[in-house]
Amino acid sequence: MTDGTEVAAQAVETAAEAAGNWAKAGRQAGFAGLAIGVVAAGAAAGVAIERLTVGRGMRRRARLALDAEGPYGTLRGTSGAAIAEDGTELYYEVDEVVDGPAAKGPKGGRAGKEVRAAQEARSGLHKRLRAALGRRSPAPTVVFSHGYCLSQDSWHFQRAALRGAVRTVHWDQRSHGRSARGHGQIDGTEPVTIDLLGRDLKAVLDATVPEGPIVLIGHSMGGMTVMALADQFPEYVAERVVGVALIGTSAGRLSEVGFGLPSMGSKAFHWLAPGVLKALGRQSEIVERGRRATADLFAGLIKRYSFGTQDVDPAIARFGERLIEATPIDVVAEFFPAFAVHDKTEALVAYDAVPALVLAGEEDLITPAEHSRTIAEVLPDAELVCVPDAGHLVMLERPELVNDHLVGLVERASAAARRSRTARA
Repeated sequence: MTDGTEVAAQAVETAAEAAGNWAKAGRQAGFAGLAIGVVAAGAAAGVAIERLTVGRGMRRRARLALDAEGPYGTLRGTSGAAIAEDGTELYYEVDEVVDGPAAKGPKGGRAGKEVRAAQEARSGLHKRLRAALGRRSPAPTVVFSHGYCLSQDSWHFQRAALRGAVRTVHWDQRSHGRSARGHGQIDGTEPVTIDLLGRDLKAVLDATVPEGPIVLIGHSMGGMTVMALADQFPEYVAERVVGVALIGTSAGRLSEVGFGLPSMGSKAFHWLAPGVLKALGRQSEIVERGRRATADLFAGLIKRYSFGTQDVDPAIARFGERLIEATPIDVVAEFFPAFAVHDKTEALVAYDAVPALVLAGEEDLITPAEHSRTIAEVLPDAELVCVPDAGHLVMLERPELVNDHLVGLVERASAAARRSRTARA
């Protein structure tokens, strides 16, 4: 039997080989090899540690078992498609209000005691919502917008918690999830911009919530989409939106984010990344093969940049991995440049008149909590929640906490909407 030193050396060697594979694939796409190699090497140590005790075959079997057993991302609603300004079909699903007991979530994946606890928590949230919403006035529709390289399924826990108690809309951003590839991007007539995504959200709202109050909830890129809606349609927001939640997102200055890298590494990343991704997008078949061949390394990167601690439920970590790996590299490439020029700080004031929630994980390396604090400075009446030991996918990592604050937002929004209607009467 090999001792710990030898096993560690073998693990590091294997991880380094994976990094080399990424670099080799990158070299075929021009200077991409440099950045790919740097990022891969940065994750190699973490992957090596996992390999001290877990073999490759076991990890592969574990992924398959988690995929088969995990119920995450299985909730479905009444589907439809909104048509964006360039003809792109934007897929959405609607969950309507259901009278009676709280709707049950999917079976499987967790022990009976945990399932009962989750059902009890959901029942408690439903009672709160029904008491807050009442039956005398139109209840708000809650609309969820997901982040970059994710899909509407990233809201699994929030959807399960609210399901049946309040009307909700979940949609996939263009080129993500079940939505079509952006027509303007396929034919090269229009690059992806955050403003374009804001207009996409308006198309979804027109199709799914033609009347009545709305609560908007956005995570990461979805939060930026919500800001872009306000920037371009301030009158619409003033008339229809009664509450907003901005989760793990930013109003700008994303080009200054360090991603947990040393100063020089961060500068190199921001300098190289746009060209690297563009080059890789042109070699998508090679890159996708590389992603499959280095699945362990890719999982290590996702875990580091998605969650605040290593002690995350393996099934949830695998679910986050599946969401991100489902996004083709050419889609990753065409969206990435939009973030460097994103600046919607001034647009935030459109939400100053409604109840707001600003929530972030303290360990978020993608959209740091400091960016949420900046948003809260613009929205001084917003509830600011910075969650210790949580990362970018805080709604998956700490779902009960996020659900509780979202229900609180809907309660406050409903009360404010009633007061506003009374004042106008």
